[in-house]
Amino acid sequence: MAGLRARLGSGLGLLALSTLGLCLMLQVGAKRPPKTPPCPPSCSCTRDTAFCVDSKAVPRNLPSEVISLTLVNAAFSEIHDGAFSHLPLLQFLLLNSNKFTLIGDNAFTGLSHLQYLSLANNNLQTLPRDIFRPLDILSDLDLRGNSLNCDCKVKWLVEWLTHTNTTVAPIYCASPPRFQEHKVQDLPLREFDCITTDFVLYQTLSFPAVSAEPFLYSSDLYLALAQPGASACTILKWDYVERQLRDYDRIPAPSAVHCKPMVVDSQLYVVVAQLFGGSYIYHWDPNTTRFTKLQDIDPQRVRKPNDLEAFRIDGDWYFAVADSSKAGATSLYRWHQNGFYSQQALHAWHRDTDLEFVDGEGKPRLIVSSSSQAPIIYQWSRTQKQFVAQGEVTQVPDAQAVKHFRAGRDSYLCLSRYIGDSKILRWEGTRFSEVQALPSRGSLALQPFLVGGRRYLALGSDFSFTQIYQWDEGRQKFVRFQELAVQAPRAFCYMPAGDAQLLLAPSFKGQTLVYRHVVVDLSA
Repeated sequence: MAGLRARLGSGLGLLALSTLGLCLMLQVGAKRPPKTPPCPPSCSCTRDTAFCVDSKAVPRNLPSEVISLTLVNAAFSEIHDGAFSHLPLLQFLLLNSNKFTLIGDNAFTGLSHLQYLSLANNNLQTLPRDIFRPLDILSDLDLRGNSLNCDCKVKWLVEWLTHTNTTVAPIYCASPPRFQEHKVQDLPLREFDCITTDFVLYQTLSFPAVSAEPFLYSSDLYLALAQPGASACTILKWDYVERQLRDYDRIPAPSAVHCKPMVVDSQLYVVVAQLFGGSYIYHWDPNTTRFTKLQDIDPQRVRKPNDLEAFRIDGDWYFAVADSSKAGATSLYRWHQNGFYSQQALHAWHRDTDLEFVDGEGKPRLIVSSSSQAPIIYQWSRTQKQFVAQGEVTQVPDAQAVKHFRAGRDSYLCLSRYIGDSKILRWEGTRFSEVQALPSRGSLALQPFLVGGRRYLALGSDFSFTQIYQWDEGRQKFVRFQELAVQAPRAFCYMPAGDAQLLLAPSFKGQTLVYRHVVVDLSA
């Protein structure tokens, strides 16, 4: 009997232990009750939605499964890049009725599932370019109630609206006045003038200079600079790899005022005009890689040179020297076999300052400006092989520099004056008429030039900064475009160098500056 009780007690104990183990196993295997998803204090959340009011930032601790987010009366004004990247499953984003003024370029990056976006009733004046590009399946967009400024920054939006499949409620411009209350979707793209240009400082040459002449020789690009302070004509070479002007050679010239390179029959010559000590012509010897003196220029005729102009007429090479002394004469020289020979004394006793060769309508002309009288126009006589005086430019009593340009079918002269306004004149068939007067006290240099279809005029002064003007085709006048900090410029020179469009400004008092012409797309 006692044994039976013992066996029975042992069995009951084993049964109790088995039952306890089973209960423990059932408890371990049972599912726990679901946890409440995280939700910031300013939001009301379910597993896949969040509605937030007065949030100080885009909530970060939201369930990753959220597919719908609403922000109302947010206490911040800028949406930063990647603001919603922690919610990759987001399909509905309602940001309306806030005070957002700025949206980052990549604010909506990572939202590849977004279908509905509402930015209505904010303070947005513009939107980053291509901000909706990452939203591949966006079906609805609401931008109503913003103060959009329909300038170049919105041009991309107009383009996007023309080809997107997204349904966009009508939106309207708040500014500028000419587009006010216009529907953005209906704005014509041609009304957006978004391409502008600028001249930016590109290279500084740490020396003064009074003339600059670019030239090509043996397929390389060079620049000749007259440097009286350094007693030299300095030759620089364009480095296409470093995209800079580099030192190359120097020609001794104690009082150089102009260094004129000429490539004749594949030979390089440099005419060196000096105020004192005579003027010379140098020849580049490719065998010794040195400049050697070729010949003198008659010191009795050319006493005080101020400018040089080189040109071809009927296949022959010439250069002319403007002489600014009382006793000298502006003179013409012609290349013949092995040297340059005197061809003609043009203009004596008149303090000539500048020369401009014009080859138009098959009638080569040379215009000579003077500080003591009106500019004179000479026309080439093919029978005499000389220039013959044709008349004066009577609209100006004197001129320091004379340049020309063509716009359409019209020919123009630009004349700078040291005292009084500089003038823009148009040729009317038998005479010049004044088109425009430009304030230019203290001007000794000006230069019209063309860059990629845009025409400019650089006008220097000894008393103020250099002014860059741009030609207005509609008004047929120059309009002020940009100011350059160039001290006492003595010349301006446009030099294309590969894909770089350069403007050089040799300065008598300071460094010689090189500016680059850049094109800027304001809609980018």
